[in-house]
Amino acid sequence: MADTIQITVNHQLKVEFSKGISFLEVLEKLPEPYRHGIGVKVAGEPKDLREPVREDTEIDLLTFDSREGQDIFHHSTAHLMAQAVKDLFPTAKVAIGPPIDDGFYYDFEYERPFTPEDLVKIENRMKTLAKSDQSYIREEVSREKALGLFKEMDEDYKIDVIERLDPSAPITLYHQGPFTDLCRGPHLPSTGRIPAFKLLHTAGAYWRGDEKNKMLQRIYGTSFPSQEALDQYMVRLEEIKKRDHRKLGRELDLFSTHDDIGPGLILWHPRGAMIRKIIEDFWREQHLKDGYELVSTPHIARLDLWKKSGHLEFYKENMFSPMEVEGGEFELKPMNCPFHILIFKSRIRSYRDLPVRFAELGTVYRFERSGVLHGLLRVRGFTQDDAHLFCRIDQIEEEILKVIQFTLFVLKTFGFHEYEIYLSTRPGQFVGTLENWEKATHALEKSLKSSNLPYQIDEGGGAFYGPKIDLKIKDVLGRSWQCSTIQVDFALPERFDISYRGTDGKEHQPIMIHRALMGSIERFFGVLIEHYAGAFPTWLAPVQTVIIPITDKQHAYAKKLQDELKSRDLRVDIDFRNEKLGQKIREAQVQKTPYMLILGEKEELAGQISIRKRSGEELKGKTLSDFIDLIGLDLNQDMQVK
Repeated sequence: MADTIQITVNHQLKVEFSKGISFLEVLEKLPEPYRHGIGVKVAGEPKDLREPVREDTEIDLLTFDSREGQDIFHHSTAHLMAQAVKDLFPTAKVAIGPPIDDGFYYDFEYERPFTPEDLVKIENRMKTLAKSDQSYIREEVSREKALGLFKEMDEDYKIDVIERLDPSAPITLYHQGPFTDLCRGPHLPSTGRIPAFKLLHTAGAYWRGDEKNKMLQRIYGTSFPSQEALDQYMVRLEEIKKRDHRKLGRELDLFSTHDDIGPGLILWHPRGAMIRKIIEDFWREQHLKDGYELVSTPHIARLDLWKKSGHLEFYKENMFSPMEVEGGEFELKPMNCPFHILIFKSRIRSYRDLPVRFAELGTVYRFERSGVLHGLLRVRGFTQDDAHLFCRIDQIEEEILKVIQFTLFVLKTFGFHEYEIYLSTRPGQFVGTLENWEKATHALEKSLKSSNLPYQIDEGGGAFYGPKIDLKIKDVLGRSWQCSTIQVDFALPERFDISYRGTDGKEHQPIMIHRALMGSIERFFGVLIEHYAGAFPTWLAPVQTVIIPITDKQHAYAKKLQDELKSRDLRVDIDFRNEKLGQKIREAQVQKTPYMLILGEKEELAGQISIRKRSGEELKGKTLSDFIDLIGLDLNQDMQVK
């Protein structure tokens, strides 16, 4: 019939409806389990649920289990919070309020910081507004009307956003009751569909992340489709707080930052530096085994190098200001790749030499804004576990496969077994030939399939210089962390005019592969701290054993045992302090030391030890030989994982 249309849901269910029905009405009329959708997508684009459907349409349902569904849910909650803030603090000005991982935030300009008591009031007002079940209504308006409306409302930040928009871009508003916000949407149908939310904390944030702009008040929150789900999240959040690498970094004396040095610059304390050494020693050893050559490069270079590489053009905002040296300009390096290219170019290369694999633990410097710095996870000076491979186009597939296998081996060694993998393809603007792009993308995809790894396509998400694979590791709490990346590069070999001599005796341009397995030592270490909650496996622990003599009379015996264990390359401390035994044990447990050896008069006379694990398990009347077997078994299990 002419007045009916067919809607296909999730490529499965086909249902007929009257022409002009809204997506919201479609959801309400669908059978179980389809009716629990939060939103819909048509041809990959999220749609406002109140939009009418006038022709046969295929829709994909969005649920809270999807990131897009969560974004709609959280962004709708951000608008609900903004309305509550304006109700309670009418002079507050609203800035932006996007969804983020596990929640949302909204930035406000207000005469004073919001207090915990304010958050309670705002949350209570949100509950009232949610119960009123106000509809989210979309309106498309002209640029002039939008500017006039927000000028009348004295909302400076909305005006700034509009003025920066492309003049041809459509402008949409969302209304809920008397509250109006500038927003692209889409949103939930009404505030009543947000049953459970929690405001978490506040922070300062510069407008547009620029410290030259005004400091705003940022309120963070989260929301869920049920109170039970929110309660579970809050329990998980408490566990996340316990694992915060900044908190554990202080408690375990691993690292610190100091204003005297500058933000985002890390001081590695002895225990943290020991773990770093273990990581780096393992990294170097495995790279040499895997056919890489180790290189080392300077921390600065002439500004002209960064112009030639394109970094000054594309990364200028993230580079420190140049420094003048003997009349020339030099720049701290933001990346290692130009140096590795120059090493490759330092002599004539033959097709027989390829692939060439250069690896470096290279420290780089990037000017991250102070507002985004975060412990070890976002810093200004960090060491990349960097490598660059130079190969022929016919070698890409084999090299990528080797890099994937190497990456998985390294990540599994450190206890990571779950991943999210993305293959990013050619963007709209790119360098290189279509033929090479297709070959490189095919090689990346074929290598992923050969590795039996599930992956998602990030269409158009590649860098301008080549396609890439991004691998996010999942920690013990299921959180994803971006660490590993494999990138094919057609641009830098061309910019630096590097070549190899082929079988035909002519010069050919090699393909360059950038890759990082851990990303950076700093970030990876921060993730390790949170993954293990500071209780590192024995092979990684900075101190594997602490010997605790009960009295001064056992000091000589303790030193003898320490010497024997150190001769076996074990990391052993002695607690010689004149403190009570219970306190020494508690402090060793706080430091998450894998093993404690308790020595009293009875143990010394019998030539024995009492072993206490950090789990609290006790093994009394053991010999040093028993302990060496025990810790050896522990380390052997770690090595089997490796």
